[in-house]
Amino acid sequence: MSTTISRTKTRPYRVLIVDDHALVRLGLTQLIAHENDLQVCGDAGNANEALQKIKLLQPHLVVLDISLQQGNGIELTKTLKIQFPDIKVLISSMHDETLFAERALRAGAVGYINKQEAADKVIDAIRQVMDGQVYLSVEMTSHLLHRLGNHREDLLQRPTVELLSDRECEVFELIGHGIPTREIAKRLHLSVKTIETHREHIKEKLGLTNGAELTRHAVQWVLEDS
Repeated sequence: MSTTISRTKTRPYRVLIVDDHALVRLGLTQLIAHENDLQVCGDAGNANEALQKIKLLQPHLVVLDISLQQGNGIELTKTLKIQFPDIKVLISSMHDETLFAERALRAGAVGYINKQEAADKVIDAIRQVMDGQVYLSVEMTSHLLHRLGNHREDLLQRPTVELLSDRECEVFELIGHGIPTREIAKRLHLSVKTIETHREHIKEKLGLTNGAELTRHAVQWVLEDS
């Protein structure tokens, strides 16, 4: 399904906020409310609700978190680019930018901003992507350029996390931050058994033999990108 979005000079861009935390949705809504050229047309707490709201409200931009109840922000981005190719997606997340920004762009997002950024940066990011540009932090842009220039060496020195699925990347990052399995399950709205399955898949894909090696590689990744 394709939806054509139009905007006149007198009407603001319509923004839909998708985040599983109500306080985050409220904060972004209040922030955007101060901007004359932007308007929050709605919000959603999970992927299914987001799809329903998008069909109904036809926003110009979706500001989307990665970790959602009943879904994943990266997968939702892929769905949106198929069903609503004219709608832009800006990922806003607490996850490690160096681990997820490139995946988000490949999925169809036009920008990635960390939730810890200042309010004015969020507004700048929204305006930049609505102007047809890609938004990434200066640090992430530098990181991507470094990878392009040192691709072969990079692959030899670091765990090949590109082999991991989007959900496995989330689990891998949280392991690297020292988060225990039960807490990871709680944060990602999944069962402990599912997280344990993800851990096994990660070990298999990265050629690791046990949990200690997995933790060591995950911690190393986080430290190198901090």
